[in-house]
Amino acid sequence: MDPVSILLGGFASGMVLFIVSVGLSVTMGLMGFVNLAHGGFAMLGGYVIVLAMKHWGLPFLPALALAFFAVAAFSVLLERLLYARLYRAGELDQVLFTIGLVFVMTATVTLGVGPETQVVQLPDWLRGQTDLGFIKYRTYSLALIAAGTALVIALWLGFERTRFGARIRAAVDNRRMAQSLGVDVGRLFAVTFAIGSGLAAVGGGMGAEILGLDPNYPLRYLVYFLIVVSVGGLGRVTGVFYAALLIGVLDFVFKIYFPKGGTIFIYALTLILLLWRPQGLFGKRGI
Repeated sequence: MDPVSILLGGFASGMVLFIVSVGLSVTMGLMGFVNLAHGGFAMLGGYVIVLAMKHWGLPFLPALALAFFAVAAFSVLLERLLYARLYRAGELDQVLFTIGLVFVMTATVTLGVGPETQVVQLPDWLRGQTDLGFIKYRTYSLALIAAGTALVIALWLGFERTRFGARIRAAVDNRRMAQSLGVDVGRLFAVTFAIGSGLAAVGGGMGAEILGLDPNYPLRYLVYFLIVVSVGGLGRVTGVFYAALLIGVLDFVFKIYFPKGGTIFIYALTLILLLWRPQGLFGKRGI
């Protein structure tokens, strides 16, 4: 493959990681909750999209919207009934709870749908290749790059230019002070959790063509999501964006040239980076 194709392929993979991981970064940075079940919401979103298109005949884009709202609503239910009870618990309790929740999700999907890998049927306008003038490349990969770029701009504007974003930043910086100023942190948590889980659902569906989709999805890619969040920094949308692109490109390159052990380099580089900068490559303050 030529360098441009490798770069575009890495960017497409990185955009999928970004869409799924950004919600995890913001919710962990805001809530201080170790939510290892985030990949489970991405898996559920992918299954909602596949089943809605297969059994209800929904087009791709409406199925994406359905996945976002369905998983967001389900996540709010879990947040209010289960997650909220463990906000003041220790990290070990949170890890055990969310890992257990992942196993429940995977078992439920396996029993309800089956262990087979699911395929998302892309619409005709996302298939084939697009001529960029200097290279022809997969239309869907280019669409992923465009969608991820649009999303990071929208999220940055939402956090930096709206009252809701100001409240989130205030809660991230000083939760007690935000509460004293009248910010309903509980409601803020629920809304933020819903948005993050909804984005994970969209990422799970959009990335199924690249990452695959089966009941083991949350456990298979959990480490990747955590690496992106760790490198990008908790609560940093732009940091997660840059980290996802970096990890996506490196992973794509290593899998091409070292197909049997390329992921080892990703893990090694992450360990070295976190020893050097525990707060992440792109800092830990701000959005």
